[in-house]
Amino acid sequence: MRRRLPRAGPPCQIPPAIAARILLLREDAMVLDKPAGLAVHRGPRGGASLEDWLEALRMGKRHLPQPAHRLDADTAGCLVLGRTKPALAALGALFARGAAEKTYWAVVRGGPAGAEGSIALPLRKRSSAAQGWRMEAHPDGQAALTRWLLRGRAEGLAWLELRPETGRTHQLRVHCAAMGWPILGDALYGGGAEGGLHLLARAIALPLDPLLSATAPVPPHMRAALMACGWDGA
Repeated sequence: MRRRLPRAGPPCQIPPAIAARILLLREDAMVLDKPAGLAVHRGPRGGASLEDWLEALRMGKRHLPQPAHRLDADTAGCLVLGRTKPALAALGALFARGAAEKTYWAVVRGGPAGAEGSIALPLRKRSSAAQGWRMEAHPDGQAALTRWLLRGRAEGLAWLELRPETGRTHQLRVHCAAMGWPILGDALYGGGAEGGLHLLARAIALPLDPLLSATAPVPPHMRAALMACGWDGA
């Protein structure tokens, strides 16, 4: 006998701090402005994660919304969630085949000499007892491609628009570090430990009907560096 699922209850009152993070809401999906420092999934050691928000974000649906892709805990910005099982499957398929148009903003130390280009370096995971795990550029890794555009400069810094064509773990962080311009605040890959990771999932677009698109605001910890590089605050 099939177990009957409980009926979805009425929408609960969403805490204002969570409601303020909803960039886009539709029947099949939502886009959240994930804060830097919040893990998408609860780790083995526990701690705060997006999973703590899911019941509040159910809003009358039978199933809890679920993330359709990943963002590093320290990366802020656009995170897409499916609100139904069919929608989550469809979203996952779009991300898997590279149909999502993802735009990131990063402030890096140093910066490229040119105005635009691409980084094609395969990536693999490396682990050690002393340092734990991290990703590295290596010929034996999985193919990874990042396109970049210089948006502005300051003394010792550059503001880049990054468009990953693949979705490898830590791809943007490792690619920038491998080119000699690590992302500001990236303690793992050479960008320094102070000020937080200056990486924002700025915008997302998915070819659904209707088109799903959203843009995340710049988080407070990135504003000063971006303005120094020429961002006008809009």
